[in-house]
Amino acid sequence: MATALARTPLHERHLAAGARLGGFAGWEMPLFYTSPRHEHRAVREQAGLFDISHMGQIEVSGPAARDYLQRMLTNNLRAIGPGQAQYTLMCQEDGGIIDDLIVYALLDRFLLVVNAANTAAGREWLVSRAPEGVEIVDRSDEIAMLALQGPRYKEVLAPLVRTPAPLGLAYFELTEDEVAGVPAFIARTGYTGEPGVEILCPAGEAVRVWDALRGGEVAPVLCGLVARDTLRTEMGYPLYGHELSRERTPIEAGLAWACDLEGGFVGDEVCRRQAAEGVRERLAAFVLTEPGIPRPGCALLHEGRVVGQATSGTLSPTLGIGIGMGYLESALAEPGVEIAVDVRGKLKGARLARRPLVDTSPRKGD
Repeated sequence: MATALARTPLHERHLAAGARLGGFAGWEMPLFYTSPRHEHRAVREQAGLFDISHMGQIEVSGPAARDYLQRMLTNNLRAIGPGQAQYTLMCQEDGGIIDDLIVYALLDRFLLVVNAANTAAGREWLVSRAPEGVEIVDRSDEIAMLALQGPRYKEVLAPLVRTPAPLGLAYFELTEDEVAGVPAFIARTGYTGEPGVEILCPAGEAVRVWDALRGGEVAPVLCGLVARDTLRTEMGYPLYGHELSRERTPIEAGLAWACDLEGGFVGDEVCRRQAAEGVRERLAAFVLTEPGIPRPGCALLHEGRVVGQATSGTLSPTLGIGIGMGYLESALAEPGVEIAVDVRGKLKGARLARRPLVDTSPRKGD
């Protein structure tokens, strides 16, 4: 018997809005409401609202919490303090990636926002290695999470917050405030490449916050997971289960910048060796130079020889061309290298390119 899909606290709102629903990481989630292209463009040009309550939230506290997480996560946690967030990874001893995540430093604890498919595995990994002085609690069922993304996000948010603090957050900063009278953590983070915030509130109040965000003078477009995927692919952001897995290391994935190689994290020896000696394959982004839509699993070729495989692929709504990412031989994984992508048995010309594929830096720094 098939296992029933989990639903977020906003499920009825998605049904009422006419969302096309589908399964993702064990959850029944909105794939799109109107069209993925419309929703994608709304985020790039105005503002979009996503329900991301499927993601996991793991709280780590206690007097030894910081030192413990410094060991369990790849980035240098000592570089951030309360009110700051950090992108980081959790690795096995062999360097394989268990998950990529964002850690939020709060006044007296840390909150790890992890991928939905990895919540249980990440929690068990942490619990099994926790020393005395560290408490680990899964808050996923208690917390709803919304993403308000796009250049006009402040116009949506401003009438609803209690203080101006959320409107002045720098990238990867967070604050505790209220949205429509509901206590919430508001973080200047996101997965789209656009300016915006992610809002963490009590699950029982998610509908109130969602309705308030939708009901203002500037109303964000409701967005589903398809637009979320095309937005992140344009930015070259890796997705667990595609670019990231227990069979890949941060060095292969181009995430050495998120690793404190001298910090003594689990898997650091392998990562240090790879950083020094190189790896057989590396992640690279590509753009097609002729019509076609690449998909995960497409073979990547160079001079008629298969040299890798696509991990993500889509039609970019912003660029109007096929784009993707994939692992290929390190010697070839450089911007400007001409390759071919096998799209349904037809070879399509492509060029490796620097990430991000779409430049949103002026808006991102808002």
